[in-house]
Parts: sequence; structure tokens; C-alpha cells
Amino acid sequence: MADHHPERQSNIDAHGIIGDMRSAALVNDRGSVDFFCWPEFDSPSIFCSLLDTPEAGIFQLSPDLPDARREQIYLPDTNVLQTRWLSERAVVEVTDLLPIGDSEDDLPVLMRRVRVVSGQATFHMRCAVRHDYARARTHARMDAKDVAFEADDQPSLRLASDQTLRIDGNAAVAEFTLKQDQSAEFLLGGIDDPRFNEGAAGLCLERTLKFWRDWSGQSNYRGRWREMVNRSALALKLLTSRKHGAILAAATFGLPETPGGERNWDYR
Repeated sequence: MADHHPERQSNIDAHGIIGDMRSAALVNDRGSVDFFCWPEFDSPSIFCSLLDTPEAGIFQLSPDLPDARREQIYLPDTNVLQTRWLSERAVVEVTDLLPIGDSEDDLPVLMRRVRVVSGQATFHMRCAVRHDYARARTHARMDAKDVAFEADDQPSLRLASDQTLRIDGNAAVAEFTLKQDQSAEFLLGGIDDPRFNEGAAGLCLERTLKFWRDWSGQSNYRGRWREMVNRSALALKLLTSRKHGAILAAATFGLPETPGGERNWDYR
């Protein structure tokens, strides 16, 4: 049986953010997605435990390593987030992203990949979609190997994985053990999204890494604050609406100037 302990609310500074310029999700340093509006920035939430309890929706994915030290980092020059557990028994990383779609009309897909870097670890996963700020009654059902989440007058979602899923309390749950260099994948998105096809996840990751690195590579700022400027710019770009063509101005957000007094960044 998967071990699903109630999770206390996390401080806002214990989160990383991922996004695809259509929506964004917050991931806390315990490996849980605890806030996510889908499919738009201003849509009702499907995960809202950041502001409530896990019954308001949460996507938990973590190893059974209670004594591990945890840290969150972004892969260099990207908005791809890694949460790491470091212990004597095992080193584990969970990589989270919202892949950049081919079209601005592509629905967001939450992609979660877990990998054991060294040792061995048992993982617990619980994905409790709760539509419309948990006001709608969400029903989870098995659809072949996947789990579908449905509610009246709300968009349906699908959770797919290479691990065995089952349903407990209208949530998808799984428990599995991985050894060194083994990995597992979870994808949550629109119920008919074509990116659920086998093998698509790896391509989504590669293309998303390339997108963010190509974009951040346009910066011509080479001053002492380059890492901070790049990280701030990436966060602002993530929060820019691709669908509505919004353009952010660096001056509005007080980013550091170059020695010549210019803020050299194109946010398009």
C-alpha cells in the first residue's frame, strides 16, 4: 500500500515554479505540486493545497528517505526544475517541467520524471486532481493503464505512467522501488493529448531544454550579476502569456542595468 501522509502547507519560499507560458505550477521542496491552475494562468485550480489542505488537490511524488537533505535547483539556463534528496542510503532527483508545445493552443502537460542517482529507494505517488478549487466533485476512474479525472462542466484530465497505477479515494496512487540509474515517468494533461504516446516524454524534455536555452542565450548582458539577471528573466518569460502575446519590460521589474545603462534583453 502506498504511504499517503497528510502534508502540511509549505512556505511560499520552499517552492520552485515551472511553466509553459500558458500556465504555471508550484512545486515544493518535498516533491509535491501544490498549486496548479489548468489549462490557463487564470483557470480554476486542479491542485490548491498550498492555500488549503491536500483535499484541495495535490500531486505528491517523493522517496521514502525521511533523513535526506533536500534541495531544489533549475537545470542551467532553463525553467526545468529538479528536486533532490541526498542521503547515505540513496540520492534521488525528481525533474519537473511543463513542456513547450508546438502551438500556443497546445494544452499544458505536467511532466514528472524521477531517477535514482545512487542507491535504492521506494517511492510514493498520489495524484489527487480536484477541479475548480475543489468545489467540483472530481471522479477518478481507470482507463486501461491510465487514470482519468472527470467532473461536471470541467475539462477532463489523464494521468499516464510507466508504473502501475491504481485508485484510492478518487486519487491515483502508486508505490514502486527503483535502483541506481532506474527512472519512472508521470504525465498529467488533457485526456486526449497526443503527447501521451510512448516515447514522447523524452522528446518533450529535450525540446523544452533547447527552447529555454536558446531563449536565454539571446542575452548580451555579461556583467557580474549575469546569473541573477538570467534567472529573473527566465522567470518573467515563464509568466508571459504566449497565447495572448504579452511582452514584459525589464525596466518595469527593476532588473540590473548594464554598465552602459541599458537593459539588454528581448522578452519576445
